[in-house]
Amino acid sequence: MSLDSASSQQEAPVHVATATVQAIGTRWAVAAGHALASEAAARVLTAGGNAIDAGVAAGLTLGVVHPDMVSVAGVAPILVHVAKTGATVQVSGVGPYPRASSVEYFRRRHGGQIPPGLARTVVPAAPAAWLAALERWGTMSFADVAASATEHASRGFPVSRFSAYQMAANADKYRRWPTSVALFLRDGRAYRAGEVLVQRELGETLARMAHAERRAGGSRAAGIRAARDEFYRGETARRIAEFHRAEGGPLALEDLTGFEVEVGPALTTRHGAWEIAACGFWCQGPVLLQMLNLLEGVDLRQLGHNSPAYLHRLAETVKLAFSDRDAFYGDPAFVDVPAEGLLSKAYAAARRRLFRGDRAAPDMPPAGDPARLAAVRSRVAGLPIAGGSSAAEPTDALDTSYVAVIDAEGNGFSATPSDPNVDSPVVAGVGCVVSPRGSQGWLDPGHPSVVAPGKRPRLTPAPAMVLRDGRLFVAFGTPGGDVQQQAMLQVFLNVTVFDMQPQQAVEAPRVASRSFPDSFWPHAHAPGKLEVERRIAPDTRAALAALGHSVVEWPEWEWRAGAVCLVQTGSEGTRWAGADPRRGAHAIAR
Repeated sequence: MSLDSASSQQEAPVHVATATVQAIGTRWAVAAGHALASEAAARVLTAGGNAIDAGVAAGLTLGVVHPDMVSVAGVAPILVHVAKTGATVQVSGVGPYPRASSVEYFRRRHGGQIPPGLARTVVPAAPAAWLAALERWGTMSFADVAASATEHASRGFPVSRFSAYQMAANADKYRRWPTSVALFLRDGRAYRAGEVLVQRELGETLARMAHAERRAGGSRAAGIRAARDEFYRGETARRIAEFHRAEGGPLALEDLTGFEVEVGPALTTRHGAWEIAACGFWCQGPVLLQMLNLLEGVDLRQLGHNSPAYLHRLAETVKLAFSDRDAFYGDPAFVDVPAEGLLSKAYAAARRRLFRGDRAAPDMPPAGDPARLAAVRSRVAGLPIAGGSSAAEPTDALDTSYVAVIDAEGNGFSATPSDPNVDSPVVAGVGCVVSPRGSQGWLDPGHPSVVAPGKRPRLTPAPAMVLRDGRLFVAFGTPGGDVQQQAMLQVFLNVTVFDMQPQQAVEAPRVASRSFPDSFWPHAHAPGKLEVERRIAPDTRAALAALGHSVVEWPEWEWRAGAVCLVQTGSEGTRWAGADPRRGAHAIAR
């Protein structure tokens, strides 16, 4: 999932700084990674739908209009806040490895690699996640919320500048598979910005689901379940399974028919006046909670925004939390994750003492011992002191998009759909790539996210929410692979510590550490590497290097730094939305 020499093929679109309009409304707001996705959500809200209806509409649309980053049959972790009850709920939008997938499968069939293609397929979770949220907390039908996505797939849409760049940079990857060539190349080349991409088969897949809903009759919930069953048990499922059978892939019909997403309370922590909510340890969402615990009691405002001391503190905090991510995070159905200890304030206090203000750790520090609330786990326990892999440059992984919505009643939706179209072939008769998220597994038997039949890989996409006095304050998230939680931390602090408005908060320059194993196969890492957008002052970059960080300069506006979108509840019930220009995100408020 890397961009091979992307810079030599075409220059990335550069954001030109302008007086970006801050979107503010009195009723609702949406921010998403593509303008057509935001427009789809706005249509639904204008028609009387709630935040969940609108978020699902935007998420489905992202899978159509942003296929370089999102698949309709990909992953989609979701957080929902229900204003009436005050509940904040997670939906586990990642599927497991097929029954045929195992460490031995990859060793025997693929030489000990997790290669691009069907081999890295997991059960596609996004359709089940969207429909679970819609059934439980929405008000509209699947056909209603899928209308924009179906229209853009069937009639076509103009390819954005950012997607055109990514598709051109990865054109050779499409050429590995005839079905991908047929859909994503025009006359043997990538689509250019403004050219219209039609995805007829994908439109037919969405239409089949809507037709199944209409045939079901009865209640709204029964219709939505029928749409879901069409994908996982009907004609679409049979087409996916047959494609895998014919092409030697591991996914079988039984893997699809038995799949269900999990729904349960979000994980939370407190940071000052704020309660922050994230998805579970099946993804990297708890990293954000751990980082905020590690920063508790630190006077960040006194350090100064984006000062050397401030950025050093953030970078070292990232290393500590990501060390625990590597050591402990995995599918809780298979892994005994010490969740209570990892999220405890006492454990964070112990880990915080490892911070050195005068020197950067040269690599990922040792993992802690959350069971004993100790800063470093002991060799006596038979566990390694530190994880890691051979030092190498992490891939510039194509990753993800995002959508946030808050409606007039205070309901919220935060989702991070993903799975790009370069990592696996388009499935004939379905019209999209089926989740290649198996790229985020390990083949090391001692790793908590080692591949196993029926086990979910540890997911990078991880949305978040912020509550104040039990009410939703912010829904936010970003694409960016391992950068996601780092970018979200910086934007959260921009809002809550430095009092920035949402658009200002997402546009502020950012940094990202790479001093841990990359989540994407083959899990390389770059010890000490700190990537810094060039808008951060040269003397600050020099000071960070003097502290021992291996500083790498990014352009002024770097797409790899994430593309944070957020929607915030303001005073007097206003709705503010911020959309990151680094990837062409878009906000609408009314």
